Amino acid sequence: MRRISALLIAALVLGGCQSSFASTTRADGSAESNVAATTSTEPSTTTSQPTTTSSASTTTIAERGWLVIHGTGDVNLDGDVIGDLRNLGYDHAWSGLDGMFVEDDLTIINLECSPSPDGPPEPKQFVFGCDTEAYPAAVAAGVDVANIGNNHGQDHGKEAMLIGRALLEEVGLNPVGAGANEAEAGKPAFFDLNGWRVAVIGFGGVFPHEGWFATADRAGMRDGDTIETMVAAVEAADRFADLVIVTIHWGVELDTQPRPEDRERAEAMIEAGADAIFGHHPHRLQPLEFVAGKPVAWSLGNFVWPTLSVAGSTTAIARVVVSPEGEIDACLIPVFIESPGHPVPQEEPECGPSV
Repeated sequence: MRRISALLIAALVLGGCQSSFASTTRADGSAESNVAATTSTEPSTTTSQPTTTSSASTTTIAERGWLVIHGTGDVNLDGDVIGDLRNLGYDHAWSGLDGMFVEDDLTIINLECSPSPDGPPEPKQFVFGCDTEAYPAAVAAGVDVANIGNNHGQDHGKEAMLIGRALLEEVGLNPVGAGANEAEAGKPAFFDLNGWRVAVIGFGGVFPHEGWFATADRAGMRDGDTIETMVAAVEAADRFADLVIVTIHWGVELDTQPRPEDRERAEAMIEAGADAIFGHHPHRLQPLEFVAGKPVAWSLGNFVWPTLSVAGSTTAIARVVVSPEGEIDACLIPVFIESPGHPVPQEEPECGPSV
């Protein structure tokens, strides 16, 4: 995976980020062994990092480095909705970022469309189906995780969602938030990055009807409303990860501040072990705040999206920076969608390396 120079990050992190410390630090050999034992059953993307081996032990412990993690709001890869994606090429969606997601360690988006259009449209006002030909360009641009637990992930039915989910896995856009049943929908994507074990969990709290949710024997998205089950999912991921990142579809369209009920959910997930939360759905940018010392981007607005209004095109990328000692900093990088489906950062970020 990608790694940014620790010296560059260290120099710039001192500029303007707020900070906390990771909730879990696992530098001892036994914890590393426990993680390794789960890799055969959990999805993961593993990178080769420098390791140190004690002469008195056969245990190999990866030296921890810096991490830079990005999160975005809604990404719509439906060429019927954003014609420029087909006319100019799918890399047009990412060409304004100057390689930001390639140079980081982990990038998480909310995929605001059915991951496959191969199914009958749902009877709802807005129906979005991804152009699956767009996925390789997203991978080449550095996107690693796609949340499909939202109110558009099943716009072409559950079968199309599952077909698209498999396609995302095939190209390396690790899907979270929806699946063949509740267990798969809540299954984290695991990554080994610079000596850190990172888990990403997806939730959806916005739905057209109750049938949108996954159950033990029904495909759908992971419930992002019920605190008890959300806490259980975070706790389960935290047992096998040093850092837990949540991407969640919640809130109310056009709101510019979080709702009290979502604050309650965030507090509960952070207490359970979440280290950062990336929110989306309102189609408007909301603040990034620290809750119990952990960063919460309440709504990251639109990202790869039509240019429908100035307010809807004014958005941001959330950046989370983790030091080798576990200190967590975060900030919002201002972005404007300058043309349909073409987001462009407007200022240098206040944390981590410049664009």
